[in-house]
Amino acid sequence: LAMYGHYTQDLGAYAKEEAARLREKSGRRPSATERSLSLENPDYDNGRCGKCCSCMLRCKKFLIACVGEDWIFLILLGLFMGLISWGMDYGIDYCLHAQKWVYMSLENNVFLQYLAWVTHAVVLITFSAGFTQLLGSHAVGSGIPEMKTILRGVVLKEYLTCKTFVAKVVSLTSALGSGMPLGKEGPFVHIACLCAAMLSRFMSVFGNVYQNKTRYIEMLSAASAVGLASCFAAPIGGVLFSIEATGTVFLVRNYWRGFLAATISALFFRILAVWDTEEETITALFKTRFSTDFPFDLKELLAFAVLGIASGILGALFVYLNRLIFEFIRNQNFIKNFFMKRRLLYPVLVTILISTLTFPPGFGQFMGSQLTQKESLLSFFDNRTWSKPGTAEDYDYPDFSYAWKHPQVNVFVTLGLFVFMKFWMSALAITMPVPCGSFIPTFVIGAAFGRLAGECMAAWFPDGIYSDGTVYPIVPGAYAVAGAAALSGAVSHTVSTAVIIFELTGQISYLLPVMIAVILANVVAQSFQPSLYDSMIKIKKLPYLPELGWGHNEKYNIRVKDFMTRDVTYITLNCCYRDLQDVLQAGDHLKTLALLKSSQSRILLGSIERVELQAVVSQQLGRPRRLEYLRERAAAKRKRQSVVSHLSSEGISQKATLEVRFQISTEESTFSPIHTPSIEPLKPALKRPSVVDRPAEIPIPTKPSEKKAMAASLSLHDSSPRLQIEEWEESQLDEPVDFDNCKIEPAPFQLVEHTSLHKTHTMFSLLRLDHAYVTSIGRLIGMVSLKELQKAIDGSLEVKGAKVRPPMASLRDVRSSSCNIEIEATELHKLWDQYNSRSLPRKHLPSDSDEKS
Repeated sequence: LAMYGHYTQDLGAYAKEEAARLREKSGRRPSATERSLSLENPDYDNGRCGKCCSCMLRCKKFLIACVGEDWIFLILLGLFMGLISWGMDYGIDYCLHAQKWVYMSLENNVFLQYLAWVTHAVVLITFSAGFTQLLGSHAVGSGIPEMKTILRGVVLKEYLTCKTFVAKVVSLTSALGSGMPLGKEGPFVHIACLCAAMLSRFMSVFGNVYQNKTRYIEMLSAASAVGLASCFAAPIGGVLFSIEATGTVFLVRNYWRGFLAATISALFFRILAVWDTEEETITALFKTRFSTDFPFDLKELLAFAVLGIASGILGALFVYLNRLIFEFIRNQNFIKNFFMKRRLLYPVLVTILISTLTFPPGFGQFMGSQLTQKESLLSFFDNRTWSKPGTAEDYDYPDFSYAWKHPQVNVFVTLGLFVFMKFWMSALAITMPVPCGSFIPTFVIGAAFGRLAGECMAAWFPDGIYSDGTVYPIVPGAYAVAGAAALSGAVSHTVSTAVIIFELTGQISYLLPVMIAVILANVVAQSFQPSLYDSMIKIKKLPYLPELGWGHNEKYNIRVKDFMTRDVTYITLNCCYRDLQDVLQAGDHLKTLALLKSSQSRILLGSIERVELQAVVSQQLGRPRRLEYLRERAAAKRKRQSVVSHLSSEGISQKATLEVRFQISTEESTFSPIHTPSIEPLKPALKRPSVVDRPAEIPIPTKPSEKKAMAASLSLHDSSPRLQIEEWEESQLDEPVDFDNCKIEPAPFQLVEHTSLHKTHTMFSLLRLDHAYVTSIGRLIGMVSLKELQKAIDGSLEVKGAKVRPPMASLRDVRSSSCNIEIEATELHKLWDQYNSRSLPRKHLPSDSDEKS
């Protein structure tokens, strides 16, 4: 036991205490509902109405228990998110159609068309940015990076509040209605988690289980799957995307929760579309009509593989460009201060730039600017070939290919310009301080890039690919499908985009080519850059643990001792309040502090939260203690003044009596015969004790020096309360700390110095740790926090263990330190016997009733 902590309480005694506590708790008083019911109805317990009332009470409890079940929560969450998604789409479509209507109504005047085109976007973006800054600044951005941090166990204040929810919904609708290249899917994950957080607060009325932190995280994990499912009507892809994008570890018991909520949300979202006569029946959002008999030839797999590799390079370049723009704005002090003082100026300038370049009669005519993002996707997924006359198959559905067929340039130029311009404009647009996502912009860019590759293949093989007596025609729309999944997967480092694209198109005939493209895109992108969400986490400096990269096998040979912090802030069991105050006022704001037996032994006894230690210091030096001290001082002062006044009056009367005696004695001496009398000296006579008893601690001031000393003492006692409090605090700080009323974690998570980096990363991810102590046979030798682990993973920390350790190095280390281990173990056993009688306060363990509640 001494190797892992200091447990001084006997197990049998502890079990008896717990049993007594449970017996005492079992005999609890009736609840408030039962007491009120008994008072209102005397026949509740006995009488003819007792059974009816008890039956009604049981029905009430049963109803409350049913409403508080998980499946009720998930169904409500899915319904709310489906309704919010449909309502936002309705508002966004209304804004975009209004922009088109104003633009078309001014077709006779190009200048007025330009003003209307730019003004519409500027007004909506300005409103979005201003509303976000006024109501909830946490609504800015995608929300997925913050949700990754929250699901890991980090608490971000004011991030899941009602104000943030309103700001996110309203501002996102306004920003997407402006026509800027922004996405809805990323912010909708945040909106779903906001809805789940507010619903958890409401459902806590029916069951206290929703106040539990673990259950709260599970509901947020299920809500993150609802976000994407309610936008794309893709429940399977939504669940898989939430697992890949928002969590490092996913619990299997949350699987059914995510699928239930996502399915309800997607179903209700499509039902509302049918009810609004947008669709005839529930179908795929971007339905395609690819051939299912012989969709592709095996030789085309090479083209899809090349498309995946190119998409991976583009995805890494997109992440790099976005981070470069963020860092440029933050590192340039003049630009940073300029836009900080004028917060709305930056989104206005970006909106004017993008709107000017996408103006349809201008440069926008070469990049299909008159189409919305949804219409662009429908045109890219068209299975007809644009680069040659005729169609592969003739179907009757909306044709948006006119936007890409310009009379002056061919299809390759328009698609190439669209990819290039949208690439950097999307990377720039998502840096605006408005709610926005990057999934749909990268999805559209990937579809355009895939369409360009498909048109090139159709131009190189105009008659199709001949194989085994069969001609396989080239379908450019299939390449667009693969490109959309590959580029969006490369940017987000997810493979679930392949499943999302299958649910969006309603076909899985190109399952193998799309999977090949997505996997290769992920491999290439992860080799060069982190995901866009991890990049935003680094930019915002959120406490998140990055993943171990590929191709870095030397990291498996790094040990904890190579990157741990050896200068650990700790407190000892025999420390005083002054030491505790110095530790709390130190610069490192650790959430918990290590508790050691002594500075010499460095035996780790446990850990104490910083809040508990602050409460201990406040209890010792707080306002109540100060007031009590001042009351005691005032009472002592009044008592001392009364005693001094009484003694001073006695001293005056005694002096008068002595003067009379002295005068009588001198008069008698003149009539006596002349002889040498033995007259006692005057000074001892004056010092003889009086008949009246006096307290020994307060002498009578007779000399002038003694009177001055008494006056100085009285002036010191009459000093200001501030000086008195300072003197009292100094005396209180020197007293030893009493840890009896402090909750101590007796078994904090510990590592040994030879633990590998890979194992440490796994433990931190599974247990959602933010720090761990490094011990050697119970002695504290260091600490590992997220900061050190991040530096070790990123390779920014110069460590001696970064080199590959030679074979059998660990065995040699163990042999060389075996003697020291025996000595340390002997010393620890001695310390154990020495302090065996001292017990530590323990945390309150939850009872069975708490767990059931």
